[in-house]
Amino acid sequence: MNGPRPLILIVDDNTTNIDLLVNTLKAEYRLGIAKRGVNALEYAEKYHPDLILLDIMMPEMDGYEVCSKLKKNPLTESTPIIFITAMSETINKTMGFDLGAVDYITKPFHAAEVKARVQAHLAMALMKSELRSENALLEQMVTKKTAEIQNMLHGIISSMALMVEIRDPYTPGHQQRVAQLACAIAGKMSLTEDAIEGLRIAALLHDVGKIRIPVSILNRTGKLLDAEMEVIKVHPQISFEILKNIPFPWPCARMVLEHHERLDGTGYPNNLHGDAILIESKILTVADVAEAKSSFRPYRPAQGIEAALNELRQHRGTLYDCAAVDACLDLFAGGTFQFDLPQQEAIRHVSSLHNHPHEQIE
Repeated sequence: MNGPRPLILIVDDNTTNIDLLVNTLKAEYRLGIAKRGVNALEYAEKYHPDLILLDIMMPEMDGYEVCSKLKKNPLTESTPIIFITAMSETINKTMGFDLGAVDYITKPFHAAEVKARVQAHLAMALMKSELRSENALLEQMVTKKTAEIQNMLHGIISSMALMVEIRDPYTPGHQQRVAQLACAIAGKMSLTEDAIEGLRIAALLHDVGKIRIPVSILNRTGKLLDAEMEVIKVHPQISFEILKNIPFPWPCARMVLEHHERLDGTGYPNNLHGDAILIESKILTVADVAEAKSSFRPYRPAQGIEAALNELRQHRGTLYDCAAVDACLDLFAGGTFQFDLPQQEAIRHVSSLHNHPHEQIE
């Protein structure tokens, strides 16, 4: 409420009615008076009364029009309005309530009724105001807690990704770069921000299943043996098993499971075809191929981004989704994309973790 006592605006063109209402209410409330609708609108916007007593039948602008304008103004829309009208007048009470009025008082006035109705609606307005304040505070608390949970989630995800990189120092930064490219491709394909966030998390964790792969295979130089390749192929399934029970609001575990599937069914682990693969998984696949083919691996030198893009062009529509490939090619052709974390910088970072383990304990 405004000030020590509530402020009530009386809007009526009849001086006698004004005097009766003033004498009834002046002992308990501060009062404002307006004899024309336009003056009532100006007063309400300037002084923010706690309640308005509004006559219906007035010249130039009737009470219904005044009420409608007050409810359309963000500064006055929450102010309770009680219509006042003579018993002999034909009134449309439904129209008044539809416009946002809270009550009617009929003339001739009964002082006790006027006081009771005013007091009741002021108390209700106060409760609504307090409820709005409590709701606003609750929303702030929810927003704060949500941010804390999101930060915690991001920290856990980053730590899980780093765990894989520390174990496999020859592919440092791979998951981060894949996530960066996958999100850029998804944005180019007009996926929603929410879907892109789920894809980002899946990309950061898509190789977490490599924790199960022996280091001797991960770091092996030269071409992998068939048996070793079969061991490598279990990592999407292991990643899925690790992530499936985490209640992400996105199908992250499924994206991770499908990131080595191919459109023609030659991928793994489930030989899925075409539309059986999530669009996010298809995007993750393209980003993964682009990053992996362009970067250094123990069994081959870095091939560069052009070699990776040629791989995507060659198998566009057969192994890799056309829209995802086109979006990826456009990003690099337009010069609008570059990896934030070059592989050599990532290698130095992960190597430092191996060389100075005591820093991690601290």
